[in-house]
Amino acid sequence: MALVKDSLLLYAVRGTLGDQITIYERNGQIIMAKKRTKSKKKPTKKQLEARDRMKVAAAYAKSILKDPELKAYYKSKAGPGQNAYNMAVKDAYNSPGVQNVQLKDDTVVVTARNEFRVAEVVVNVLDAAGNVKERGNAVVGRNGVDWYYKMAGMPVGGMVIKVVVVNLPGNETIKVVQLE
Repeated sequence: MALVKDSLLLYAVRGTLGDQITIYERNGQIIMAKKRTKSKKKPTKKQLEARDRMKVAAAYAKSILKDPELKAYYKSKAGPGQNAYNMAVKDAYNSPGVQNVQLKDDTVVVTARNEFRVAEVVVNVLDAAGNVKERGNAVVGRNGVDWYYKMAGMPVGGMVIKVVVVNLPGNETIKVVQLE
């Protein structure tokens, strides 16, 4: 790949030359590169999974471009050479993370992160036998990272807390914590 600067010859040229060189522009720079060819190797299982995830992410990105509010949000997250579509694909491709789940008195505190925005945190409180005792949405704290869920009562004999964190595209991350 070569970056071209101040070339009168390539100023207005874009496309493929003789099945060998491709010339294109990105971020105001002219780039010359060897023409890409299709691989002759059969794709691996991981590559096929990544392609499927990318198709889903691209479909999500196309749909958010129709929503002016979400489009503006993703555009605000874009850096140089990026746009709302790129950011939406990135958000849809990656799932949110649960860094920590802890119990403070009768409140479940969930530390959840996503590169863009965590849309929802659902807390399920189960007894030792696995029966759901209560379920509800956590409320985001002032720092934007910690989510709080106040339990109605503590199950007797230990409990399991199941946390479901969801980002804007709907990707879920589930974390289960056993408390004695």
